[in-house]
Amino acid sequence: MSETDAPTPKTSWLGRLRSGLGRSSSKLTENLAVLSRRPLDDELLEEIEDALIASDLGPAMAARITAKLAAEKYDRQVTDMDVKRLVADEVEAVMTKVAKPLDITAFPRPHTILVVGVNGSGKTTTIAKLAHLYQEQDYRVMLAAGDTFRAAAVEQLKVWGDRLGVEVISGPVGGDAASLAFDALTKAWELGSDVLIIDTAGRLQNKQGLMDELAKIKRVLKRRMESAPHDVVLVLDATTGQNALTQIDVFKEVAGVTGLTMTKLDGTARGGVLVAAAERSALPVHAIGVGEKLGDLRPFDPRAFAEALAGISDEEEQT
Repeated sequence: MSETDAPTPKTSWLGRLRSGLGRSSSKLTENLAVLSRRPLDDELLEEIEDALIASDLGPAMAARITAKLAAEKYDRQVTDMDVKRLVADEVEAVMTKVAKPLDITAFPRPHTILVVGVNGSGKTTTIAKLAHLYQEQDYRVMLAAGDTFRAAAVEQLKVWGDRLGVEVISGPVGGDAASLAFDALTKAWELGSDVLIIDTAGRLQNKQGLMDELAKIKRVLKRRMESAPHDVVLVLDATTGQNALTQIDVFKEVAGVTGLTMTKLDGTARGGVLVAAAERSALPVHAIGVGEKLGDLRPFDPRAFAEALAGISDEEEQT
């Protein structure tokens, strides 16, 4: 068993989340160095707002936090912990509205999930991690290698399938992705699979071509099962920062995205972009990833994320 497919204890998830968001929380702390324990005035409020925007939280969140600071602390001293606690509270309030586990609800089965995202976003690995998550819940999972133009993506998914003991439906390189999706859904139906997760191409260079391909996949799935696909999940790479917001706009248009998953939060200081993404799109946030192991993708917990992003530990929260 390799390091990436070794099981990861559930009990360590909070610690891994805090560690994974360490760069982002450190960036927030550094940006809040403008606080010099002087009374809060208009100039300091503006500096704090700039610091929050620089932490990728987005202008709307930054404005809301500084407005609350002004209402509660004006002409009084404010510390970085005051701001961090307010960041955590406001981030939790926003993210609670969009936190939604990617539950398996379709009946009859299989619950079909179409996974979209640009090449390099961690899409294929995220599919494997989702499959693992569903296996932990005793669901029978099947995968479909629908990124047919990238041989490497097909092979990578097959490798993950072998590790997980999950069947991967694939076809010839350059084959028709919609036909593959139809065949996979038919086989998943016949074998009684609970979940079918379908990989897709992520070539944004030809947006119209991608739109046509994804529309065709959705159309042929509905021929086999009217309610499919039940979810269209966009995988975002946290290291791309504000570019993730553009990807949301594009994939909402080309694929009818119904929810988000963000990966590589452990590799960036720009974890705040998930907050900006949620505010801008209002799309559900299903899960986040903070590492390479199979257990490093978990359903999104808004409070845990907010505290980790703000850099607040249990001990600090109690003080």
